[in-house]
Amino acid sequence: MKKILIVEDDQIVANIYRNKFSVEGFQVEVAPDGHAGMEMLRSFRPDAVVLDLMLPKMTGVEFMKQVRSDAEFHQLPVIVFSNTYLTNMVQEAWKAGATKCLSKANCTPKQVIEVLRSTLSNGATPENGKVADALPDSAAASDGNAVSLAPAAASSDAESQENLLNSFVTGLPATLAALRNQLQGMMKADSEAARLKQVQELYLRIHTLTGNAAIVGMLPIAQMSDALEALLKELFEKPKNMNASTIRTVASAVDFLGVLFNRRSSFSKQQFPPPNALVVDDEAISRRAVTYALDKAKLKSVSVEDPLAAFDLLSKTTFDLIFLDVDMPGMNGFELCTKLRTLPAYKKTPVVFVTGLNDFESRANSTMSGGNDFIGKPFLFMELAVKSLIHVLRSRLELTN
Repeated sequence: MKKILIVEDDQIVANIYRNKFSVEGFQVEVAPDGHAGMEMLRSFRPDAVVLDLMLPKMTGVEFMKQVRSDAEFHQLPVIVFSNTYLTNMVQEAWKAGATKCLSKANCTPKQVIEVLRSTLSNGATPENGKVADALPDSAAASDGNAVSLAPAAASSDAESQENLLNSFVTGLPATLAALRNQLQGMMKADSEAARLKQVQELYLRIHTLTGNAAIVGMLPIAQMSDALEALLKELFEKPKNMNASTIRTVASAVDFLGVLFNRRSSFSKQQFPPPNALVVDDEAISRRAVTYALDKAKLKSVSVEDPLAAFDLLSKTTFDLIFLDVDMPGMNGFELCTKLRTLPAYKKTPVVFVTGLNDFESRANSTMSGGNDFIGKPFLFMELAVKSLIHVLRSRLELTN
């Protein structure tokens, strides 16, 4: 019987994975932090480790470095859970010796088990520094060494998953209330230290939500909370980036999570193609900054320098989200927005203005011209990524009505 060590501080997530792995025939132990994980590594002698990078006392990267510094565990498979957007930390994990890196928001326990089986059966092969979202459902069928569940066990597993889902759904009102209370505490804090404490606590709640939503298959919720988690982590680590704009974005994301909670079944009704965004800005550096942020949000984008060429492109191609600079030659962003709203395909497409103009008149003009949102330069990449996901997911919810 293969032995698996789970290093995860969220006991709900850890226990779910412990039960899932046990049903699959693995012997499992759980460590709540990196220090306990190192002790258990030597006493339990696992065949593989499943590791969350975000841990108290010792980060997952620090844990990994200690593991690889011991010749006895140099080849031990270590499968890492990470936030999709924390690319620097993921790269650190690869350098420290991770065998596989999985996006916590995009992997169900079933898919993690498939990765685990494949790793143990075929040997540990790094994936060139890329984070794997998930394996397709057919992966288990293609794995000749995979152990099939007996019918009774499969039935029990399905029932267990249904119970988890029901428990998650039942707890959503309390989860939303807690998030909103934490948000209010952050907004009303009377000192930087108090605000940072509220940001950290909100981050921890969102981190838990990301893992739990993915486990029960609520991937849109997991995707949204995954992005918000990364933004909150950045604000906590770099408090100077906390301003009225970033706080509004956090508040919008929390509010939209409430919408997703209420409309949680809507996304199962329709399959959507990958979203595509258009970026219009006459400054090359600004265009690259926006497209980079969109790339972090896993959104494809096309960037255009000339607003007249952009309107011609809009007349021929469908985009799901549009970012416009305001001050451009030939046609400013407000004029382009007003004009694109005359196109039948773009009556309701989200339009976000990205500009250095941050006065009241500019904000009013953005709304009057048909814009949906406004973000000032300079902006945080993760702030723009969060805004993008809010608008794309909200548009798709409207299409399911």
